[in-house]
Amino acid sequence: QVQLVESGGGLVQPGGSLRLSCAASGIRFSIYTMGWYRQAPGKPRELVATITSGGNTNYADSVKGRCTISRDNAKNTVYLQMDSLKPEDTAVYSCNAAYTDWRYRKYDYWGQGTQVTVSS
Repeated sequence: QVQLVESGGGLVQPGGSLRLSCAASGIRFSIYTMGWYRQAPGKPRELVATITSGGNTNYADSVKGRCTISRDNAKNTVYLQMDSLKPEDTAVYSCNAAYTDWRYRKYDYWGQGTQVTVSS
């Protein structure tokens, strides 16, 4: 079965850095668009960043210049490097794998999430 397992969350002080990882199994990782999303308490889930199978990246305006998404297809892993963290970055961060095949069938999988807390 498909599994997306996030790691790397935790408590960090404002201005600090964290690197999140998401290890995928059960999918042909290299063809999927991988993404990081986050959800803060009382707020809807929002996009943080995505990276396509070809390596094209997209970032939310709120994290541009502070976050970098990358992927290692050999390790079936996607990363999110987060720098200059702010208290408003506090949220549960979830990994997503998405793919649409030639018949327009959509495949969409989520990890369980990892908590990131930015606080002094």
